[in-house]
Amino acid sequence: MKKFKLFSDFRPKGDQIKAIQELYEGLEKKAKHQVLMGVTGSGKTFTIANLIEKALRPVLVISHNKTLAAQLYQEFRRFFPENSVEYFVSYYDYYQPEAYIPASNTFIAKEATINDEIDRLRLCATNSLFQRRDVIIVASVSCIYGIGSPETYYS
Repeated sequence: MKKFKLFSDFRPKGDQIKAIQELYEGLEKKAKHQVLMGVTGSGKTFTIANLIEKALRPVLVISHNKTLAAQLYQEFRRFFPENSVEYFVSYYDYYQPEAYIPASNTFIAKEATINDEIDRLRLCATNSLFQRRDVIIVASVSCIYGIGSPETYYS
């Protein structure tokens, strides 16, 4: 497996060193839950980047929204320019689910606008998982929804 290679002018310091080691030990022991806490700007992303380099495993980073996912994607791309850092968020620019209003017997049809560039990035992310192991997927919570049969991607 190609190793993760972290590029940064900084080195872990202070509590980051201990956090990286403890999180790594948790991974090795297959700990079910681990938490890294810190205030904004405290270096949580950098700490996780160091953990990724040490752990040598494919990674799924799940963000609660597209905005933070985009920010994390850019940061991880800077940290790991020689590895596969991919972006996987909902490809909808606009989505209105279908609805029914019983009081007026009104049916509202589903409307959606798909962003082709985000769709392309999602396909690249999926492809990277099949092609290599040095992969970091940065996703929003929409990644938990199915994207089809894995057999589709093999053919």
